[in-house]
Amino acid sequence: MDIKIGVVSLGCDKNRVDTENMLAYLSEAGYTITPSAEDADIIIVNTCAFIESAKEEAINTIFEMSEYKNAKCRYLIVTGCLPQRYMDELSEAMPEVDAFLGTGSYDKIVDVVNKLYNESGMKIALKNDKDERNFTSKRYLTTPYHYAYLKIAEGCSNHCTYCAIPSIRGKFTSREKSVLIDEAKSLVYDYGVKELNIVAQDVTKYGKDIYGRYALIELIEELSKIDVSWIRLLYCYPELVSDELIKTVSQNDKVVKYLDIPLQHTSDKILKLMNRRVDGSEIRKLITKIREEDKDISIRSTFIVGFPNESEEDFADLKSFVNEYELDKCGFFAYSKEEGTAAARMKGHIPARVKNKRLKELYAIQNKVMRKKALDKVGKTLKVLYEGIDYDKGLFIARSEFDAPDIDTNIYMRSEIPLNIGDFYNVKIVDTDNIDLIGEVIE
Repeated sequence: MDIKIGVVSLGCDKNRVDTENMLAYLSEAGYTITPSAEDADIIIVNTCAFIESAKEEAINTIFEMSEYKNAKCRYLIVTGCLPQRYMDELSEAMPEVDAFLGTGSYDKIVDVVNKLYNESGMKIALKNDKDERNFTSKRYLTTPYHYAYLKIAEGCSNHCTYCAIPSIRGKFTSREKSVLIDEAKSLVYDYGVKELNIVAQDVTKYGKDIYGRYALIELIEELSKIDVSWIRLLYCYPELVSDELIKTVSQNDKVVKYLDIPLQHTSDKILKLMNRRVDGSEIRKLITKIREEDKDISIRSTFIVGFPNESEEDFADLKSFVNEYELDKCGFFAYSKEEGTAAARMKGHIPARVKNKRLKELYAIQNKVMRKKALDKVGKTLKVLYEGIDYDKGLFIARSEFDAPDIDTNIYMRSEIPLNIGDFYNVKIVDTDNIDLIGEVIE
């Protein structure tokens, strides 16, 4: 019997890799993967539960997918962070779900599907210890074939006071370097991947737990020997962005000039309350150091506004930093009170209306910064990776090395020559569309 399985993957790119691992197991077992929920005999929802909005999205998606059980779909499976965090509650609240799997049970997905088909009426709930690890290099790519994510570690040991990840995903655990190199080679040589995006909760901590030393640069050097065009580093914690790492980003031809450094705040008081390991002065010195080493390195960051006890002075400090240091890309998030975290137990929580007001102020400042940076690129020629067509605009879509997939700005372009998705082209920037760039392909 040809059983078709559809998957909805929510949350971060690390979650996407987990989804791809599951799909690889299922495909290897003979199940057919379908992109259409309407056509699926089984639907899997791989969930995120990092913050309140992610939980809401996950729950809404589960109920949306459950509607298909009235048609062709026979079984609904929910995996990932939401069941890992709320297994008992979900088992009672969602009778329409046939199986729940936690974050360390992805390797059991084939057994679960087989049991559902062979033992009619069965309900399954597999919660694992948060530190249980079942790494695999098996992948079924859900990204376009020209880029992929390489997950180099699981979990986090930083214990920021606002974050539930350590209680969901467990302690930071690196994967063996040799295994990662083999997986990268498979992605590049078997799938044709041209851009490897290196991900973990904290890529800068890679190797410390298994080798007794930070080994990210060693890993980059080995990955650079593979015939890959771009290597991108995502989620570099500021205290471990060393001089050597900055030089690697600046000087290694395979590594794109891009650093994603989650800073979260700049006020000393708030950083201490967050249990971050740098203060505002160290953050400013780091950004200055990166710019002095190579002004072309694109810096992306994230910030939390409305953290408990954030005063007007604390917020003014953050606003001043965003305005003065002009980071290339920023994401701003209103603090989300997560049960089980130290911050949730703090006094001095900020009203939602204040958080939302501060959020808008920061986005307004950053939008001006990004418009200015976009205008500065007019007249320059950039190497871009062509990714598709925006039919509404009537323009091709591409990314430069300064833009990560899915989260950053686009380059819209015109071309007099045929283009192939996943190929590189030189584009002269001729105009801007707010923070996006408009260019023309140069033969």
